[in-house]
Amino acid sequence: MELCINSTPNTTLLHCSINQKHRHSHSTAVRTNSLTFSPLVRFNDDSRKKWLFTSQKVQSFSLQKTQLTASAAASSSVSLGAGTSLDPLPADIRVTETQEPNSRVKLSVEVPPAVCKDCYNRVMTEFMKQAKVPGFRPGKNVPESILISYVGKQNVHKATVESILKRTLPHAMSLVTGKALRDSIRIITKFSEMEKSYSSRNCIRYDVIADVAPEVKWIPQNGYKTLKIVVEIDSDIDTQFAAEQELRHRHKSLGALKIVTDRGLKIGDVAFLDISATTVDQDESNVQKIPAAESKDFRFDTDDGDKVLPGFLESIIGINQGETKSFPLTFPDTWKQEDFRAVQAQFTVECKELFYRDLPELDDSLADKLLPGCTTLDQVKESLLQKCQEVEQTAKEQATDNAILDQICKMVEVDIPQYLFEEQGRQLYGAKLLQIQAKMKLNEEQLASLSSPKAVKEYLENQKENIESVIKQSLAVGDIFKRENLQVSTEELVKEVENSIAEFKHHKQEYDEDRVKEQVQEILEGAKVLEWLREHAEIQYITR
Repeated sequence: MELCINSTPNTTLLHCSINQKHRHSHSTAVRTNSLTFSPLVRFNDDSRKKWLFTSQKVQSFSLQKTQLTASAAASSSVSLGAGTSLDPLPADIRVTETQEPNSRVKLSVEVPPAVCKDCYNRVMTEFMKQAKVPGFRPGKNVPESILISYVGKQNVHKATVESILKRTLPHAMSLVTGKALRDSIRIITKFSEMEKSYSSRNCIRYDVIADVAPEVKWIPQNGYKTLKIVVEIDSDIDTQFAAEQELRHRHKSLGALKIVTDRGLKIGDVAFLDISATTVDQDESNVQKIPAAESKDFRFDTDDGDKVLPGFLESIIGINQGETKSFPLTFPDTWKQEDFRAVQAQFTVECKELFYRDLPELDDSLADKLLPGCTTLDQVKESLLQKCQEVEQTAKEQATDNAILDQICKMVEVDIPQYLFEEQGRQLYGAKLLQIQAKMKLNEEQLASLSSPKAVKEYLENQKENIESVIKQSLAVGDIFKRENLQVSTEELVKEVENSIAEFKHHKQEYDEDRVKEQVQEILEGAKVLEWLREHAEIQYITR
């Protein structure tokens, strides 16, 4: 039944995070020196390990892109990182760089005949070593015409073109070393076209595209240094009230439900209700049912009356078991479902069953049951209040970080590469699938359906704005880290990596140590940036 209001009650404070001693913040994302990317993640001591643990498992889903060209396989073994030793060429290749939208460059590569001939000679030498031509002993020279006839002219041409690509591609990509995003490099010229060019002219030309690390433009320039942040804090968050509610919740859990026989519903009772509703209209022909407000055997705890449609609890107070009441209510203008805002409805409620709680007396004898380790009721109250204060502080800090990130996201212009967008979207979708799998225990067929290219594509399209916001926030955080020369200590990094790896081992899960280190580094960098921003920003807190 859609009667609940769109807010978080105080009693949930302790259930969010009860043992936080300190917290980390968002991770940074793009680090152009290593050209890596990961999503922003908010975490505390426990959730940090959980996120790292989860992010490795995301890789098990079939969300990776398919190979785009056959010729890409020829370059897959070529290292394009900084410091790569280049195979000398007998002549220079010509490379023309063209800037394209979405932080992408196109490199048009022209390979002269001298290079093609040298690659051809190498291929023939290799065939000579490996081919077992009838009538010739292994390792002996075989006339070129006979060797080509034995191996096949087309196979020789294919092998030569692949050799040309393998040798020349690193030279071409050296123009964008340190800028090209890892795994975004693609040869877009068809392999068959290169074969044809080589066969007819003994030279080839091919085009390569690569996404490059995007430039972050601040508007205004260096605007992050003078942030003015307004942080909205929920007025319902009151630690004293939250602690009392939590004590009430724990006390209730120790009681037993008993049937009410001699009175109507009052605060503290639990009722099982059949609920229906229709719209209110002077023209009876226009009256319609409201399916979203209908429910059978709805378990209604009157202590949660502030969480449902305003006026609902008051309208059924005093109702007896077996009795039916009908009453009008109007949905608030702030109702979470826009279609129901300001809608006048006529509710009909039948009380099927009615119970009261038989609670034990609230005294020191219940202390250990209410909160293990406590011996007195006062100790329970003090401990609950302290925990609620810790959670409230964490919630306040989290709200501050969110407000800061939202603000800097609005202050940057970024030409987001398509590869970066798709990679970020896949990471978010993979994490979403893990959550679904944990809740619903999907079978292999269901998981395969949700992991299909079509499902991923739909997610990327529907979540485009959200994905781009995450990327912009991440890029902005990474840019600030570099601009302000912030540092993460080696000791801190080593400690966090060891803790994360220990968590993987505890769960007996495989992990990539380099990837774990990379992600921990990014998270710690993000924490440093947000700490710096909180210190330098003008922050105002208001209640809502």
